[in-house]
Amino acid sequence: MDKVDEERLLVEAAKKDPCRFAELYERHFALVYAYAARRLGNRTEAQDVTSEAFHQALSNIGNFEWRGVPFGAWLIRIAANALSDHWRHAAREQGNPAPDNPGHGDVSPEEIEQRAQLFRMVDRLPAVQRRVIQMRFAEEKSIREIAQVLRKTEGAVKQLQFRALDNLRALTSQKRKPGKNTGEANG
Repeated sequence: MDKVDEERLLVEAAKKDPCRFAELYERHFALVYAYAARRLGNRTEAQDVTSEAFHQALSNIGNFEWRGVPFGAWLIRIAANALSDHWRHAAREQGNPAPDNPGHGDVSPEEIEQRAQLFRMVDRLPAVQRRVIQMRFAEEKSIREIAQVLRKTEGAVKQLQFRALDNLRALTSQKRKPGKNTGEANG
């Protein structure tokens, strides 16, 4: 069973039993959080928008229909709406009109699928490399902050980041070659 079929079964199960939504949440949390964090630049606000997006998704899972795009694309659309609401609310609180935020635009299904593929590749990295990539790019922490959290030197964190990015490049090039098996990334 491929990932699309597996995801389709998870969605159908969540439609029948909302408790099953947790599996979809686990699979897509990083994607939705990174989307919000990249646009907001504030961890707390990104967490709030991510929470709201998943709350809305759970509330509306019964309305989800397969239309040739991944489930993650549906979640990103909900997150985009939650971001829009967030900016509108923030603008009202400050007495300003809603901002024309350049980070908030329509995202194509192709771009969403590329992002989803990248997140799947990051999940295949060794745990410490994956953590460095998540902290560096999704959480936008500095090398120094990561070193403190992981109790490593800044040089060690830079090396882990380099290896992780090198492994991601290798996975990306394997994915582009038709008929190639994408083996596990090296640590």
